[in-house]
Amino acid sequence: MHVRKLVGTQHPLLNTARGFVYDSKNNLQMRGLVVLLLSKAAGPSHAASDLLAQDMVSGIYPSQRNLAEITELIHTAFLVHRGIVDLKEWTGSAGPLKDMQFGNKMAVLSGDFLLANACTGLAQLDNTKVVELISSAIGDLVQGIYYENSNNTEENGLTDGVDVASWEEQTFLSNGALLAKSCQAAMELARHDKESQRLAFKYGKHLSLGHKLNSDLQPFVKSGVVDPVSFGLSDAPVVFHRQIVGQERWRQQLQQLLAAVKSEKGVSSAVDLCCYHSNKALEAIQAFPSSEARSALENIASAVTKF
Repeated sequence: MHVRKLVGTQHPLLNTARGFVYDSKNNLQMRGLVVLLLSKAAGPSHAASDLLAQDMVSGIYPSQRNLAEITELIHTAFLVHRGIVDLKEWTGSAGPLKDMQFGNKMAVLSGDFLLANACTGLAQLDNTKVVELISSAIGDLVQGIYYENSNNTEENGLTDGVDVASWEEQTFLSNGALLAKSCQAAMELARHDKESQRLAFKYGKHLSLGHKLNSDLQPFVKSGVVDPVSFGLSDAPVVFHRQIVGQERWRQQLQQLLAAVKSEKGVSSAVDLCCYHSNKALEAIQAFPSSEARSALENIASAVTKF
């Protein structure tokens, strides 16, 4: 009922809700799928009791299935929260201002509702280490989004930026921590040892970074004319380019940024880093027993290098 009220307001929350599951090309519920595949690939641990193994369905414990749903809920909640618009751009007398204000309220309430449900489900897993892991991932998400917003302010968005190391750190917080820690938590729920948990975390981390690099590279590797507004100044190729050419030259090239990034080493460096993270994810997952689930995870990790 409330979403219907938003129809016609052109609030970004509508586009966010529309794209939760499918973007006309790919299923976007990747995080939950990876948690399920990794759970299946790892299978039961030696420490798990026979009674616990009886509860498995298709090689996945019910608690791991719940964790996959919780991971998607948290991701969706933050997507909704990101749908909030800056009301300073709207005039006070305009009718659309009220629409945007209503949409913002819906974004906040809807995101909070999803996050509350995720926290309730998390508590029902009855595992303090998993609660600690996912809670810290939520904290990482908040910190990562804060960094993104502080780096994209009007005052410093065009000039200061971040270097490559900072970009990787911030991208892990905002895009990788949730998946990496969810993969680790899935191993903990099955009582796998610390080495398996470390490898699961490693797979989730490098897959996330590779996926983000692939996304950042799309405007630069697609054929044809690219709309300059389709990439951000904190995207990986731009960060590499800024570091390579230096601050002064960067200022001079702002008006022709897309052409400059294509002609310098920013794109090729970002592609190399994407391949690095893909290989690291593959390295981690190959430590698990051979299975269809492992093959699927290998295919997902390899896919981030396809442009």
